[in-house]
Amino acid sequence: MTVFKGYMRIMKKNAGLIFLYLAIFFGVALALQTAAGKESYSSYESEKIKIGLVDKDNGPLAEGLTKWLENTHHVTRMEDSRENLQEELFYRNVEYIVVIPENFYETCMVNGESISVTKVPGSYTAYYVDQQLESCLNTMRTYLEAGFTQEEAAQVILDEKSAEVTLLDLDGNNGGVPAYIYYFRYMPYLFLAVLCYVMGYVLMAFKKGDIPKRMQASAVSARRQSMEGLLAMLVMGGGLWVIGMAGAVVMYGKEILTAQNRWYYMLNSLGMMAVALSLSYLIGLFVKNSNMLSGIANILSLGMCFLCGVFVPMDVMNKNVLKVSQFLPVYWYETVNETLGSYSHLTEEAAATVWKGMGLEMMFAVAFVCMILAVSRYQRQK
Repeated sequence: MTVFKGYMRIMKKNAGLIFLYLAIFFGVALALQTAAGKESYSSYESEKIKIGLVDKDNGPLAEGLTKWLENTHHVTRMEDSRENLQEELFYRNVEYIVVIPENFYETCMVNGESISVTKVPGSYTAYYVDQQLESCLNTMRTYLEAGFTQEEAAQVILDEKSAEVTLLDLDGNNGGVPAYIYYFRYMPYLFLAVLCYVMGYVLMAFKKGDIPKRMQASAVSARRQSMEGLLAMLVMGGGLWVIGMAGAVVMYGKEILTAQNRWYYMLNSLGMMAVALSLSYLIGLFVKNSNMLSGIANILSLGMCFLCGVFVPMDVMNKNVLKVSQFLPVYWYETVNETLGSYSHLTEEAAATVWKGMGLEMMFAVAFVCMILAVSRYQRQK
């Protein structure tokens, strides 16, 4: 097991690099878990704005409008003082000021003039209250024209029921996504970054000086050497995968252990591990020094992660970028991960998407292995 021990010894020398990337990965996952835990999808509630109100009319319609505003927003009754109103708006004690004019019925209901308002220029809250206020006034005008009294029209707007929103749990996730989806989203970066560096350093060590010639002249057959090297790769990749799964159990506990899709997450991460192992070995066949390895490993790991939805969610990425990303294995890993995060119980269509993605991952891994065999044979003949 000389070759196997050589692989493992070189990997041991790079243990510091492995622990560094593990610390970065778990730190990011923990931060995302904390942020996700603050989100709540339990209910929807209309936003209430701080409104200042000046009532110069005190009639039944004005009183009805005042009560409606108080039920809808945070209302502060104010005196009709220009300086005071400007000061309150300047210091943002209120964001919107409504002035109900004298003879409110004749001015706004009969003559159709707009009610006087003062607001923060360009603010979204101003447009929000504008729409609500205009809708309320139009409702009162409609009832008055239909023959209702002022008191009845005022009561109508107070009796209007607010729309009730019920969040349908169509996918079993209560309208949200499980927190551990972010953990699995970042796994490709961990696998690619660690394995590209480690396998690169291992293969560079075995290409130094006369080591290749000595290995060819060794009593150990080339087949046995390859098998021992493959075993070392599997130990390295398997160990990294086990650490990743153990981290998920430690951080998410029962939530991940009882998840219906947990086996799919494991299979998907195993597929990504196979891709990362084969790709990192392929890169190691070409690198000649640590500077070259650092450049290729960073471009490859960071580039694929940025293009394929690891660092930037797919739903906010440009469609043209995603079309290019389909030719990269990480894209299909993230597609599977997003699908699993959207469903508590996979439908037939979702399951087809998942198996298609994992199948394409394995096809990428097989393609990289074929390239490894071709390059290795060419290098031996050369």
